[in-house]
Amino acid sequence: MNKPIIFIDGQEGTTGLQIFDRLSARDDIELLTIPESRRKDPSARKERMNAADLVFLCLPDAAAIEAVALVDNPDTRIIDASTAHRTQDGWAYGFPELSPSHRDAIRDCKRIANPGCHATGFISSVYPLVAAGLIPDSVPLTCFSLTGYSGGGKKMIAQYEGEKTGGMFSPRLYGLNLHHKHIPEMQLHCALKHAPLFCPVVDDYYKGMATTVMLPRRLLKAGTSAHDIYDALAAHYAEEKLVHVAPFGWDEPMIDANAMAGRDSLLLIVNGGEEQTIVTALFDNLGKGASGAAVQNMNLALGFEETKGLER
Repeated sequence: MNKPIIFIDGQEGTTGLQIFDRLSARDDIELLTIPESRRKDPSARKERMNAADLVFLCLPDAAAIEAVALVDNPDTRIIDASTAHRTQDGWAYGFPELSPSHRDAIRDCKRIANPGCHATGFISSVYPLVAAGLIPDSVPLTCFSLTGYSGGGKKMIAQYEGEKTGGMFSPRLYGLNLHHKHIPEMQLHCALKHAPLFCPVVDDYYKGMATTVMLPRRLLKAGTSAHDIYDALAAHYAEEKLVHVAPFGWDEPMIDANAMAGRDSLLLIVNGGEEQTIVTALFDNLGKGASGAAVQNMNLALGFEETKGLER
């Protein structure tokens, strides 16, 4: 049987390099490369994309849209790591743990949109609780998400690893217009009537995320406690290999945002009591938040074991 041919368009970026690292040691696929001098040549890129069984797009949004238009081979599958297609009809949303229908769509669809990193943290917590009826779809949710600076790509990495300003030694809030680009997918894929109030925070460490959703009891289904939230999440992810739920009540005095750095899995932590609950998703913004998720989706799309090549 011929090995599937894979091309990474935008391999030189942070996400593309991480995908390449996860795939380069595998002997069950063939990686197409492109000379440095031709990596921005549309004809060279088009030739490789149409020769591939699967293409990863690791590009800015506008460039990703242009790249999709270059593919005319009906058998070429695309996994887009940009924001461009995450809320578009005809694109499977690449979060297989959400439901059997999500996993089936990734297997069957030729167009797959990789989730955003902050969105992964929010949706992993909220989707199962809305589906179970514990969070009404009309509730205005609040979320903050702490990320390492690698989430900002090459430019931000260079800033943090160069001559930092004083403020870069501390957590920094951003997305202050409250229209962060991940919010539309958070709302759509959790079937919420209102966009969440969302604040991202970047800090002086390389990678790792802690995305926290706050759930006052008065906003939830009547009588819902933190234990009920835990039970629902634990049941939803009971059979999953890459999303896990920690035992109820964190036994440490703090949660470290980089605790899952270097891994492609995600850990949910539920804390609280009768009146208030917080759910924190811990994961690597370059792992389950980007490149690890992309490889997981590739595995599903091409019929490989779902976690092959991933660090659990």
